[in-house]
Amino acid sequence: MKPPDMDPKLPFIDLHRHLDGNVRLQTILDLGRKHNIKLPGDTMETLRPHVQVNGVMPDLVAWLNKLHWMIAVLGDYDACRRIARENVEDAKAEGIDYLELRFSPYFMAGPNKLNPTKVVEAVIAGIEEGRAKTGLKVKLIGILSRTFGVEAGKVELEALLAHRTHLVALDLAGDEKNFPAELFTEHFKLGRNAGWAITVHAGEAGGAASVWAALQKLGATRIGHGIRAIDDPRLMDHLREHRIGLEINLTSNVQTNTVPSFSAHPLKQFLAHGLLATINTDDPVISAIDLRHEYAVAAPAAGLSPAEIRQAQRHALEIAFLTPPEKKALADACQRRG
Repeated sequence: MKPPDMDPKLPFIDLHRHLDGNVRLQTILDLGRKHNIKLPGDTMETLRPHVQVNGVMPDLVAWLNKLHWMIAVLGDYDACRRIARENVEDAKAEGIDYLELRFSPYFMAGPNKLNPTKVVEAVIAGIEEGRAKTGLKVKLIGILSRTFGVEAGKVELEALLAHRTHLVALDLAGDEKNFPAELFTEHFKLGRNAGWAITVHAGEAGGAASVWAALQKLGATRIGHGIRAIDDPRLMDHLREHRIGLEINLTSNVQTNTVPSFSAHPLKQFLAHGLLATINTDDPVISAIDLRHEYAVAAPAAGLSPAEIRQAQRHALEIAFLTPPEKKALADACQRRG
C-alpha cells in the first residue's frame, strides 16, 4: 500500500539506496552458515542489534560500521548475485516503480578477497534476475569508496569500467571528512568520459565546501544528502539555478547525527527555496525502514505538508538518471494506473 500523501499518478521512486547496505537479516544468517562465518547472533533477533541502528549514532563513520556483517558474509560471487536480486525483489514488494541501486565492488570484495571486477559482474547478473522476476525498472550506480584511498579507487574504477554499459552513473561514498573529493578528480574525469552521470555523497559528514567540491571538481549533477548546503546561501542559489538534484535520506540523516532531529532537517527549506530535493532510503535494513516509512512517517515528522511530499515525489522523476523517453513511459504507466 502506497503512503497516503503520495500522488498515486506519479511514480514511487528511490534514487539513493545502497544494495550492499540493504541485505536481509535472514540472508546474512544463511550466508554465514554457508561460508562458516561466525556471526554475533544465530537468529534474526540476536543478529539485529549488530546490523540495525537503534537510535542515534555518534557520527557517520560509527553508523557505517553497521555495514560490517552485510559484506562479511559475501563469501563468493553467488552471494553477491543473491543480495542484488533480493534488493530488486524487496523494492518491488514495497511498491516502488523505479529504483536506482548503488554499490561499491571494492567494499563488497574486501572481507573475502574477491575480485572486484567479478563482483560487478555478479551484481549485474543479480539485478537482471530481479528485473526478469519482478518487471521492476532498475538502474545501477557504481560507487568509489573514498575510505580506501586513491589507489584503491583506481582499482575499483577499473572494475566498474569493465562493465560500463551496465551502469548509469558514478558515485563517491564513505569517509567524507578524511577523503575529500579533490583526491578523486582524475577518477571522475574518466567516469564522465565513459558517459556516466555523476552523483556524489557530500554535505553529510562534511560542510558546504564539500558540496562545492563535488560540483566543481567532480562534475556532480546530483548530490547524495547535501544537508550542509543550508549553511551557504550562495550554494543554495547555485543548486537551484543549475537544477542540481538532492538525494535526501531523512531517517539516515537523523541516525548518523547529520541533523539533530527530524524537525531540524532542512528538507522543507530546500523545497521552499526551489531545490530539486527528493525522498529516499539510503540503507533500509540498517535503518529498519522502507520508502513507505520515509514518505508516511519521516517526511511529516520533518514538517512536510502533503503538497511538499508530492513536490519531492515529482522531483524524483525529474532528476532520475533516465532518458526523456524513459521518464515519459514511466509517468504514462503511472497515470494509467492512477
